[in-house]
This record gives sequence, structure tokens and C-alpha cells, in this order.
Amino acid sequence: VVFMAWSPKRDLIALANRAGEVLLHRLANFQRVWSLPPNENTGKEVTALAWRPDGKILAFGLTDTKRIILCDVEKPESLHSFSIDSSVTYMHWMDVTEESSVLTSFYNAEDESNLLLPKLPALPKNYSTTAKIFSEEKSDEIMKLLGDVRLNALVLGGSSGFIEIYAYGMFKIATVTGVAGSCRGLCLSSDLKSLSVITEIRDSSESEAEITYFQASNLDTSLLSSYLPEVTQMARKFTHISTLLQYIKLSLTCMCEAWEEILMQMDSRLTKFVQEKNTTTSVQDEFMQLLLWGKASLELQALLMNQLTVKGLKKLGQSIESSYSSIQKLVISHLQSGSEALLYHLSELKGMALWKQKYESLGLDASGIEEAITAVGSFILKANELLQVIDSSMKNFKAFFRWLYVAMLRMSEDHVLPELNKMTQKDITFVADFLTEHFNEAPELYNRKGKYFNVERVGQYLKDEDDDLVSPPNTEGNQWFDFLKNSTHLKESPLLFPYYPEKSLHFVKRQMEGVIDQCLQKPAVVIGKSVHQAVCMSLYKTSESEDSTPQLFKLPFLWNDKTSNIHYVLFTILENSISKIHILRRHTDTSRSVSNGIIAVEFGNFLNNSINESSDSRCYSCLDAHFYDDETVTVVLKESVEQEGKERVLAQLPLSSVYTDEDQDREFIWDSTKRLDEQSDEITTRTVFLENQWRVLENMKAQYVAVNGIRKVSCVLSSNLRHVRVFEMDVEDDGEVEEEEEEETT
Repeated sequence: VVFMAWSPKRDLIALANRAGEVLLHRLANFQRVWSLPPNENTGKEVTALAWRPDGKILAFGLTDTKRIILCDVEKPESLHSFSIDSSVTYMHWMDVTEESSVLTSFYNAEDESNLLLPKLPALPKNYSTTAKIFSEEKSDEIMKLLGDVRLNALVLGGSSGFIEIYAYGMFKIATVTGVAGSCRGLCLSSDLKSLSVITEIRDSSESEAEITYFQASNLDTSLLSSYLPEVTQMARKFTHISTLLQYIKLSLTCMCEAWEEILMQMDSRLTKFVQEKNTTTSVQDEFMQLLLWGKASLELQALLMNQLTVKGLKKLGQSIESSYSSIQKLVISHLQSGSEALLYHLSELKGMALWKQKYESLGLDASGIEEAITAVGSFILKANELLQVIDSSMKNFKAFFRWLYVAMLRMSEDHVLPELNKMTQKDITFVADFLTEHFNEAPELYNRKGKYFNVERVGQYLKDEDDDLVSPPNTEGNQWFDFLKNSTHLKESPLLFPYYPEKSLHFVKRQMEGVIDQCLQKPAVVIGKSVHQAVCMSLYKTSESEDSTPQLFKLPFLWNDKTSNIHYVLFTILENSISKIHILRRHTDTSRSVSNGIIAVEFGNFLNNSINESSDSRCYSCLDAHFYDDETVTVVLKESVEQEGKERVLAQLPLSSVYTDEDQDREFIWDSTKRLDEQSDEITTRTVFLENQWRVLENMKAQYVAVNGIRKVSCVLSSNLRHVRVFEMDVEDDGEVEEEEEEETT
């Protein structure tokens, strides 16, 4: 196990292991809920986990593919994922608690789009793409991505000073630059006023020992907090847009699935027929002769009777009809309603961008959004063109198959039902037109696609390739096109959506996604530039001996106290072979300093076992420490005196016992030229004797701990990363303490 993260709302713990699996376990008897094995598309090396504050979505970062995956808590399936520029080393997802009257009214106003836009129809479940993602009852999973309207922010930190903030976990609102080193810990205050970062800087000048400095930089993000209502509204719109793009993508995947390979048979059989026949008449003429004189050449007869067969023709007709009608349904109900909703949100966004005094400083750019609107328009046009192609194809194929069916029955000298036999002059013209248009040999097509014919016209729209369409729609004599051609002013008009007659639906969709992506990028850069560093201090060097353990759990640990807006940093400094825990307090408002900003804690002897009283009372090293809640720190301790059966201890350290009022006068004077570990003698040290909030961990070399103060649970991991124990922390019991304890060897 290399990562542990408790769900903020339920008794679930997410674990990530070396194999790249992400596992979800229940607290009760550590039962596994689901596991997500590593795969090629996502990646194999998990380096960070974070829960959305409502506990419905788990985010994890992957190093090898540089992707962030948002995963549904109910099913191990990726709902949304995005790429980033650097590998992530730390993630922190928090709620924004800052209140303002504008925000409250925005949160309470039911989303207008729900009143104005029809509800998006649920995607059908009978396709493998959607069946995997959507659970049985309802398929509003896509809407689950939107989550609650209250703003939450996912902060990512990575190697080489990479820090990004994503609103709602989906829309990038800030790219922070100017931080050196790779990120070891991040914390954004809940009023968005400041961001604390701890980074590790490797000094490459000395080859044998890599020296690492830690710096806690406090970054001032006041632009975010002062424009909070605007940022929230903008982020909400962008989240809607990302969700709709995902919806459109899934609808398109379903359409590709509905289109069956059987529809290609016609083309391949006719191509084979051309290659094998030895007469000079073209295929088109062979069919024409059959139509006019009712007699077919022997070769055509062999093709129809032996290869196609009456039964095969029926099957082909049915599959074309069912396939076309389901594609048509998907276009009308899903693609069109999705892209109309997209158009609505983009237009609203454009309205925001034009309100310059509020949104201009956040980097919203109206011209970029204008382009995005145009791109969506082109996509809608393409979808409509596909509908027309399906419509005419269905008519043509019906007439053609009906006529061919009768002709084949006659060849086999079967009885033809009288109602099938009626063929008016109009029908004959119709079939003849279809033959002239669709059955002409195209040698240049053979070089491109390896076939001479393209009878079936719908599939080409669903191919995900950059090639032009094989047979684009025929626009000759179209009055609108002629009108456009001859009018000089309309050609360049911004009111008309550009139309790409040669391109497939996929191509236009990719283009649309690219343009929308482009206009979503700008705010992040603008807001990121406004972030500036307020404080920077170097803390300590790490000893190289620890490099064997994964760097994933190691201290330092950052915590944000929501009520008083104080950031705490926990770290240990090795002093006379004892790891002493230090607590650093900083107010998020950098101008106000907190008294006794740094304090060291050592643990007095509270086990009172075989050690004789005269020995040194400082006998515990701190291995790992995490904030349990705003008042308590959970620590894992080990005895530093070498002896058999050295026990590890899990303990709760109340902050009240550390921060007492008596030493207000002894203020630690920080010498910024030196590292903190070089001036550790001046730091106030508290010796704490724990009364009852501790427990010996028998037979376990405990090393790391993950806690959840809301659910009052903790999970301890051994130093070989294979044994996990789960504890309930605040169990009220009469007389003796009994704890439910589960041991699991993973």
C-alpha cells in the first residue's frame, strides 16, 4: 500500500498500491467494495489520492500517463479525466466556506438552465460503453460530476514547481508559477486567501548525497478571494460545459456502436464481383438491365443467388433499418439536445465576458467564446446533415431492397406475392436514380479504401479519422448554397456557422472540443499570474537514509484550521537520534503573525515499563503525525531506547496541552539566513505526558497513519507497507477500553 485516504463523509477508505490498483474498503471488517486495476488508458503508477468533499467522487493522479482521473464512488469507472503537464505528487480537495450575499443567492437560485433547457435524456444502457459507466437505476451519473453547486477546489502539486487549482475538480482556475522544487504538501485556506506549499529542493551539485531543503511558501491568492462570486459562477458554467462535452462524446460512441459492420457487406461483395467478372459491362449496367428487362446476366445471377441469397438480403435490409433508426434516435434526442445546451451555456458565458468590470480581470475573453459558439454551430449543422443522409438512405434502400427481393424471387422461380409485384413508373425511376448515383465504380476510391463502391453513406460520418468523407453530400442545385455563393456580404458574415462539407462528424466534434478547450485555458493563466509569494522559509534537510521508504506518506503534513484561518505544518527534526515533532503555526493573512509560531514537542515517558526512572525521560521518536481535527494531532511513536519488543504507540496529542499561555514572552526569533534545523536550540520545547489517549500497537511495526476526525477512525500501516490496522478512535466504554480491531494483510 502506498496511499491511504479516508472518505470525508462515509466509513470508506481508499488505498492505492504499488501495482497501480486503487482499492476501496469499508471500515466494517475491512470488506473490499471495489478495486480498479491499472489499465493502459489511465496509467499504472498512482501518486496521489483525494476525495471530493461530498465523498461522491475520488480523484487520483497517475505519473506515467500524467492524467488525473475522477472516479465514481459507487462503481470503479472513470467519469472524467484530464491531462496535466507534470506528474502529480500531492493533491488536496477542499470546500470553499467563504460566504457572501452574492454567493448565497447564487447557491440558492435554482440553476436557470434547468428551467430553460429540457432535461438531457438519459443515455441508453444497451451499449457497452454506457453499460460500464452507468449503474442500473438511473443514468444521471454524468450529472453526478457536477455535484453540489457550492464551490470546491482541487489543488494539484507536482514536480518542478507545478501547482494548479481546479474548481469543482474539473475547471482549471489557476496555474501557479514561481515555486521551486517538487511539491510535498499543499493547503489552500477555506477563504481562498492563501496557499501554503511545502516543496523539496534537491541540490545536484554534490553527487553522492542528495540534499533536500523544504520550504513552506505562503502564496497570496487574493484575486481568487476578492472575485469569489465571479470565479464561482464562471467555474460553474465551465463545469456544465465539460459535463456536456462528456455527454456528447458518449452519445457519439453509442452511435458508432449502433452502426454495424454488416452494412459494409454490400460494398465488399460488389467490389469482389468487379474483380472476378470477365464481361465488359459495368455493375451499374448489369443492375439496370435487370431493372428494365427483368433478366440478369449469369454472373449477376450467381452473385445474387449464391452469395447474397434471399435470406441474406432480408437480413441486410433489417439490420440497415434497425441500425439507421437507432443512430437517428441518438442524433435527435442526445446529440442535438446536448449541443443545444452547450450553445446555451456558451452564450451565457459570452454575456459574462462582456461584463468587463467583473470578469475581464479574471481573463474571460469574449472573442474566444465567440469562436467556441461558432464551432458548436458547425457541429450542430453536421449532425443535421447526418440526419438528412440517414433519411434519404433509408428511403433509397427500402425501395432498392424491395425491388431486388422481387427480382430474386423470380430468378429462383418462387411464387411472388401479388402485392409485392406492383411497381409503378415512379418506383422504377426511383430505383434507377439510386443505381446511377450509388453504383458507379470509382477506381480512385479503390486506391484509397480498397473498394470500388460506397453504397452505404452513413458510416463515413462516424469514422474517427482525419480523412475527408468518401462521398460528401451532393449540394448541386441547392438554392441556399447558390444564394451564398453569389452574395458577397454573406460569405464572411459572423452570423453564419461555417460548414465543412468534406469532414466527418467526429472531425467536427474534435475541432469543437479543441476550440472550447482553448477558451477555457485563459483564466487559469491570468489568475495564476496574480498569485505571489509572501513568505519563504527553509525548514530542514532530510537524511538520505529514509530514501528507501516511499516518499508518499512522509511528513511534513499541512493542515488548515477553518474557523481561525491558521495553517499548521507538522514536521520532525532529528535531534540526538530522537525525531522531535515540530508544529509551525502561520496565520493565512500573512500580515498578522501568530504568537509562538513554532514549537517543538517531546513525549515524556508514559509507558512506565522496564525502563528505570533515572533514565532520560525523552524516549519517544515521532514516526508520523496527522491532524485529527482542529484540536488534536494523531501521532505514531516509537521508543528510542534499544530494547527487545520495542513497542510502537498510537496516541492523540491535544493541541491545548502544547499551546499554553505561559510562554507568551518567549517569542522565537527566526533567523531567515539559516535553516530551521540549524537553530533548533532556540525553539521552545514542550514535554507532554499523555494521560489516557494512547494505545500500544502490539506485534506491528507501525510507521504511517491516516485519520478521519469526522468519522473518528484511523488506519495504521506497517513499515513494510503490507499490514493495515483500523481503529475507532473515540470509543466510550465503561471501565476498560475495548476497541474493535481488524488486522488485514494486503
